[in-house]
Amino acid sequence: MDSTQQKQILYISYDGMTDPLGQSQVIPYLVGLSKKGLNFTIVSCEKKEKYLENKEIITRILNNASIAWHPLFYTKQPPVLSTLYDYYRLKRKVRALYKQVGFDMIHCRSYLPSLLGLWIKKKYQVPFIFDMRGFWADERVDGGIWNIKNPIFKIIYRYFKKKKIAFVNESAEIVCLTNAGKNEILKWENLKINDHKISVIPCCVDIDVFNPDNFSPVRQQEVRQRLQIKNSDFVLGYLGSLGTWYLVDEMMRFFSTMKKKIETAKFLFVTPDDPADIIVKMQKYGIDATNVIITKAARNEVPLMISLFDFGIFFIKPAYSKMASSPTKQGEIMAMGIPVICNSGIGDTDEIITAYNAGLIVRNSKFDEPIQNIGSGINYDKKEIRDGAIEYFSLDNGIEKYYKLYRNVLS
Repeated sequence: MDSTQQKQILYISYDGMTDPLGQSQVIPYLVGLSKKGLNFTIVSCEKKEKYLENKEIITRILNNASIAWHPLFYTKQPPVLSTLYDYYRLKRKVRALYKQVGFDMIHCRSYLPSLLGLWIKKKYQVPFIFDMRGFWADERVDGGIWNIKNPIFKIIYRYFKKKKIAFVNESAEIVCLTNAGKNEILKWENLKINDHKISVIPCCVDIDVFNPDNFSPVRQQEVRQRLQIKNSDFVLGYLGSLGTWYLVDEMMRFFSTMKKKIETAKFLFVTPDDPADIIVKMQKYGIDATNVIITKAARNEVPLMISLFDFGIFFIKPAYSKMASSPTKQGEIMAMGIPVICNSGIGDTDEIITAYNAGLIVRNSKFDEPIQNIGSGINYDKKEIRDGAIEYFSLDNGIEKYYKLYRNVLS
């Protein structure tokens, strides 16, 4: 009998299952793993608005996969104290669930849940996976969320920088998103591990959902008409939230420069964010409102929206922590056979684009060469790009990699 059969796994996430991230980067993996005989219990912190909006859909998906879900509400204010309060509630919930279920393994998504992983290991001798995602403490500083000139944030930052070494050393397995991140981890001081303990699993994509063959020209034309995009327009597309990391000014400058070369260019934003923030940037760079389209899309509509792009674009703030980042949008855009334009030095994006001839890399904010390539009618093989996404970002591959880790821990 497989060592994973009927094992009880507790999955702890500070990100909500009703968030877009939970829907794309947690639930599909756990549904796939549950089909292999694993029993999951999820504890997550949900943002109230997203929870009320999506709870029925998420509950149905998880119930169909026989996954137990114990959502708590995320607390945002006041800073620091709200996080401590959330940690206390998570710990109380996890303790109660352990007494009921008796878990065989804990999967900790990022740093705060890994504090609970350490505690459970010491208290109950249960192994945990440190699924670090990125360099969380450094992301908080690099993104300006923690100002370490403030002595409180400086103490918190140092605390988690110290704890991450304990997470790495004490966990049964480690997951990071990029090879660049893995190479950096192995340089950290006071490690007691070898490189075999670290698995690289990028943010994956369901290639059956993100499939250009799913959409007829008729459906595409309906959306084009609704968004007032002509068939002759050249569509530069941005997908997702703008958040802390995405360089909207840089992307607007790129579009403004490109518009001078390609008169039919339109900039399509598919984002849940407030359009006002984009409009301010648009006005700053003198971009005519008729050339920028801003729309929202439900999760199931996203692939259809991407199918309208000629190129996808994302510029991310370059910082130390970003070497460990794997933009979800890259896999989703590539899976639709669409080339991407991105800035260099973010995780493994340069290597992936080069390996699969999947787009253009902007170096040192120099736009002329990539825009010249686009203006000259550079062609990309959509099948080659999609095949690259299948090879590198496939959800099925990600599930198999996680399953291998689970078997290692549970055997």
